[in-house]
Amino acid sequence: MAIEKYEFLTPDQIDHFMTYGWISIPTCFTESQASQWTKDIWTRLGYSKTDSSTWALEKINMPTHKSIDARSFAPKAWGAICELCGGEDRIADISRQWGDNFIVNFGNEELKGVVVGPRELDNWHVDGDHFIHYLDSPEQSLLVIPCFTDVLEDGGATYICPDGIGVVAKYLRDNPEGVTPYMARRGEEHGWHDFQWFCEQVMDSKKCNLFQQMTGKCGDVVLMHPLMMHSASRNSLHVPRVITNPCVRLKEPFNFNREDPREYSLVERKTMKELGVKGLLNWKIKGERENLRPQRENIHARMKELELRRLAGEDVGPVGDTGVEVHRELVKGLVWKAPV
Repeated sequence: MAIEKYEFLTPDQIDHFMTYGWISIPTCFTESQASQWTKDIWTRLGYSKTDSSTWALEKINMPTHKSIDARSFAPKAWGAICELCGGEDRIADISRQWGDNFIVNFGNEELKGVVVGPRELDNWHVDGDHFIHYLDSPEQSLLVIPCFTDVLEDGGATYICPDGIGVVAKYLRDNPEGVTPYMARRGEEHGWHDFQWFCEQVMDSKKCNLFQQMTGKCGDVVLMHPLMMHSASRNSLHVPRVITNPCVRLKEPFNFNREDPREYSLVERKTMKELGVKGLLNWKIKGERENLRPQRENIHARMKELELRRLAGEDVGPVGDTGVEVHRELVKGLVWKAPV
């Protein structure tokens, strides 16, 4: 049913979301809550919190050990999530679970004081490496960034490209057969590198010119449109930044052809605004919805085993290479040519 009155979102926040595709909800949880939830990070990593020489990796995505219910941990954020998606009844129950799969951006000594611009980054993407993408895909209905430390300008904040929402939306509309998480059409999966399509859009000044860093205080939660292109940034402050990225899944696909326009969620309205339409009468997917098993699951399984051993007091050494870093070396260039 349509939301008749917004309890968590203000008119200004709604306007901001409809203009830029993101909003920040302040003080959704306390520093004490954040400290308690993140207290095992350093043991899990095998790093020293006070000795930056032990921070072997520039950035790391940690595996999940346990989760908390967002409704009780961050009720204000959960309320805003529900209102953006059209009501709690449209959201899958599993979406309430926020895991301790922390994303820590340390930076390093070489980067300290060096500001890296958005077009220089090699990690542009949209979330959802576990399914074939369609315009109406329910698997990733919102991007969520809870800030478990302060997230400072040029201190590892996630870079976003708000005017890229329309670029992605139009591409998905025009490819109803479905594409991979890296926007490759069926049969063309090996035609370009993972991040190539997104980086090419970002490099095109006719398509993408607005870039913003998702900064915030500890306890803030940033909410973004699911088709928001974003990238990990380089941390020039060399101060650890800790976030997570809980997934919000819908029970049913987005619907861009509702009989009652009042039933459209704010996310659906933003998608249609970017497409320049008030509805998609004849659009429907022409492929099968498919789940994928991303390589990160194998990487995280290996990482989790070592983290459990560290938590048990075993000296297995610090995290030095997760497999992700090897992959990163392959995507540092910003100009690709499709392999022959």
